[in-house]
Amino acid sequence: MGLLVRLYVFLKTVSFGGIMSFRRFFRILRRWTLLAVIIAGLFFGGKFVYNTFFSYTHDSSLDALSNEDLSVNIKPESGVTNIALFGVDTRSDGEPIRSDSMMVMSVDADNGTIKLVSLMRDSKVEVDGHGTQKLCHAYSFGGAKLAIKTINETFDLDITDYAEVNFVQMANLIEEIGGVYIDVSQAEQKEANKYITEYYESYGLEPILIEQSGYQHLNGVQAMTYARIRKGGTGDDWGRVERQGIVLNAMFETIKSKSLPELISIIPKLMPYVTTSLTKTEMIALAKGVLMHGIPQIEHYRVPEDGQWNYGGSQDEYIVYNLDRAAQTINDYLYGANN
Repeated sequence: MGLLVRLYVFLKTVSFGGIMSFRRFFRILRRWTLLAVIIAGLFFGGKFVYNTFFSYTHDSSLDALSNEDLSVNIKPESGVTNIALFGVDTRSDGEPIRSDSMMVMSVDADNGTIKLVSLMRDSKVEVDGHGTQKLCHAYSFGGAKLAIKTINETFDLDITDYAEVNFVQMANLIEEIGGVYIDVSQAEQKEANKYITEYYESYGLEPILIEQSGYQHLNGVQAMTYARIRKGGTGDDWGRVERQGIVLNAMFETIKSKSLPELISIIPKLMPYVTTSLTKTEMIALAKGVLMHGIPQIEHYRVPEDGQWNYGGSQDEYIVYNLDRAAQTINDYLYGANN
């Protein structure tokens, strides 16, 4: 108490306006205190929003790896960033996790474009430590690290990061954006409905089937199943890869149609379904770079091209093609012919 009295007397003594200056001092003090509280609120509130918007599963296991560990092929400096995309099939029966869908997503900040390159899962390649294998087996043997290394070695690429969803998460992602519009053939409708029924019944739910063929709205489960079918006259793996590209494009078109407030409300719902090695800072930088040119264009390409492959192996289990030519084609597509 004595200290407060001495402080009061001191302030009265040194202030030119007596008690009025003393009161003015406390008004100023209150203002600065309020300002400090507001700044702290903005900081912690911003941090909360930041963490909410980017609430995803971060895989830091690649952070300590060198370019040599991932067989990164150094490219001329450019605004191109290549990321591996994996759609994985998680199993409850103890089988290894398989990468049923493999793509390279190339974000070009210089030109404001996003390019997707689909890689055939049954491509015959060499997997470090495992000899000749299907490309998709690299993920089963060594997760994202070995899958990225195999893609880099096979196609002369410079990938150091990845993003991954399983197919249940893919259905949830599509559902969160409100579904997609897709043109479904009769064969696709029939085949998809088989697996739609299995999916819903596994959760004890009444199936929501695709009622007709033609251009229509699909919910998350319907679109996810449409992207995965490959039997019943739907085009085998080749048809499946094409449908995956169709679904991704449909998702992108749906997202582009949203207003800014809608996008702000959707993003926190989408992020929890994603696992990636990218940090929040890296994702923001990528988004900022590509959005500087406006809404980005998205392109899709598949390797190998039609007429440049055949089946091989004792049971025709592999898709065989000239990997060197495929690597050059991919690099020309991503970087231009002068890379």
